[in-house]
Amino acid sequence: MSLDWLKNRFQEVTTNLKNEVTKVRNKTFMEGVVAGCALVAYADGVVKPEEKQKMMGFLRTSDVLSVFSVDEVISAFEKFSKNFDFDLAVGEANALQAVGKLKSKENEARLMVRVCCAIGAADGNFDETEKQAVRKVCQELGLNSKDFDL
Repeated sequence: MSLDWLKNRFQEVTTNLKNEVTKVRNKTFMEGVVAGCALVAYADGVVKPEEKQKMMGFLRTSDVLSVFSVDEVISAFEKFSKNFDFDLAVGEANALQAVGKLKSKENEARLMVRVCCAIGAADGNFDETEKQAVRKVCQELGLNSKDFDL
C-alpha cells in the first residue's frame, strides 16, 4: 500500500461520511419540503407532472438536499401521496406534521414556503386552493403568509 493510496482512501471515506452526516441532518428538511409540495400538489385534487418535475428540480439543485437520491425523494413523496389517496384529511394532517418540524428553523421554513409557491405555480396557474394550502403551511410554521404575497 502506497501513501497516496491511503490518502485517497482517507479522502473518499471522509467525503462519504460527510455526505451521510449531511443527509441525516437534512432529512427533516427534505421531508418537510416534500410534504409541503404534496400538500400544494393535492390542493386542487390533481397532482400534475409539472408539479412533480418542479419539486425534483429544486431537490436536485439545492446544495442542502442534493445529497439525497432521486429514489429517496420519490419514496418520501409516495409516502405522503398514499396518505392523501387514503383520505385527504389524513394526508393533510401528516403533511403538516412533517412541515411543522421546521418551525424552529426560520431560514429553512421560509425556503420551504417559497418552494411550495413555485410548485403551486408550476402548471402556470397558482390557483386559490393551492394558495390556501401554502397559507396553511405558513400558519403551521408561524410565518406571515403576506410575506409571500398570499
